[in-house]
Amino acid sequence: MPAETARRVPAAHPAERALILVVERHPAVQKLESFLLTEAGFRVEFASNGQEALDRARTDRPYLLVTEILVPRVDGLTLCRRLREDPATREILVVVFSHLDAEDRAVEAGADAFLRKPLDPDRLIETVRRLLGGRKKAE
Repeated sequence: MPAETARRVPAAHPAERALILVVERHPAVQKLESFLLTEAGFRVEFASNGQEALDRARTDRPYLLVTEILVPRVDGLTLCRRLREDPATREILVVVFSHLDAEDRAVEAGADAFLRKPLDPDRLIETVRRLLGGRKKAE
């Protein structure tokens, strides 16, 4: 396990203040995701497109990235592949969130989870906590 990864793990619980980077086009969904994830104890930041998310993932090193498939500049599946190819970002957990029936494609791209829109608040939080809990156990 890289020391960088160990340093980023919150001591008390993986959900506490873990940084989540979200790539979301719709302002109303951004507001809802921000509210839900913040209320659940996470820090949430947004990227407006896939390239910005990729750049920020390399510098900010979020615990988890949530992306739609259909985002500008670099689509969500390509974003996921590029994160997995880069040693600096391959450990970032990825949730692909889409209206498209593309779970198989998301898994092939390296996603850790796939959620269908419309947004189900309980399922989003449950998925994020499950993924972060699994990361804590692995470390």
